[in-house]
Amino acid sequence: MNIILDPNEVAEYRKKYTVLELDTIRFLPVNKCVTAYCIVDNLRMTELPQVEQKMITHHNLMSNYKQRNWPDCLEAIDQLSGFWSGQLDSFYEEFRGRIAKYIEQDPGEEWDGTIEKTVTTE
Repeated sequence: MNIILDPNEVAEYRKKYTVLELDTIRFLPVNKCVTAYCIVDNLRMTELPQVEQKMITHHNLMSNYKQRNWPDCLEAIDQLSGFWSGQLDSFYEEFRGRIAKYIEQDPGEEWDGTIEKTVTTE
């Protein structure tokens, strides 16, 4: 699996590959947001007939996550785990962990689904 950080490349890769949205990262203190995408490759032959539906499920997961619709997110993760030849399983487990934390403690009104990372600007 490869990761794309340049939004200008996403459309081009989608012409040939399965491309899925991952996290949006806000780099501090510059306050610049970048959305990461992955290129899924090496799918099992048995997965090919389900790719379109699983892409929709993944898209809905990302949308529901940003809308704090935790039950639908957990259901989607259950449906997606093990698919994509397992390439996104660690991502889905990370999401499951975050959601469990957010269910216990609301992330706050300012939360928009992005992950914040501090970078040095020297």
